[in-house]
Amino acid sequence: MIKVLFVCHGNICRSTMAESMFTDMVKKRHREGDFLIDSAATSYEEIGNPPHYGTVSKLRSVGIPVVPHRARRMTPRDYEEFDYLIGMDSANMHNMERIAGGDPQHKLYKLLTFAGKSRDVADPWYTDDFDATYRDLSEGLEAFLLWLDRRD
Repeated sequence: MIKVLFVCHGNICRSTMAESMFTDMVKKRHREGDFLIDSAATSYEEIGNPPHYGTVSKLRSVGIPVVPHRARRMTPRDYEEFDYLIGMDSANMHNMERIAGGDPQHKLYKLLTFAGKSRDVADPWYTDDFDATYRDLSEGLEAFLLWLDRRD
C-alpha cells in the first residue's frame, strides 16, 4: 500500500482538494486498494474545520466527490507512517521539514516538482482563484501518479 499525505497551511483548501482529487483519480483507475490517502496542515489555525466552501464548490462543479475530512495538523508520526508527504508551496515544505525533524528518508516533496515545475500551488484562501488551484493540482497529481507508475 502506498501512503500519501497532502499538506498545506490550513488543511481546508489545497490539501483537501488534492486529497479528494487523488482519491477520485485512483478510484477511476480501480486502484483505490493500492493507496491510503490523507491530508494535513502545518498550522493549528483551522483544526477541526471542514473543507473550505470554495474547495467544495469547485470539486462539485467538476463532479469529484469531497472526501469527509476535518482539518488536522501534521505530526512527526505522519513522517514515519506515510511514504510520500506532499506540500503545496515552499513555506509548507519548510514547515513540514521542521515538524518532521528533517527529511532523512527523503519523503517530502513539493507537488509541482513531479510536473517538472518549481513554482508553488497558489493558496486560494488568498487568491480566491479555486480554478487555478484546481488546474495546478490536476497537473501535479497526474504527474505524481505517472511518476509512481514508472517506479513500479
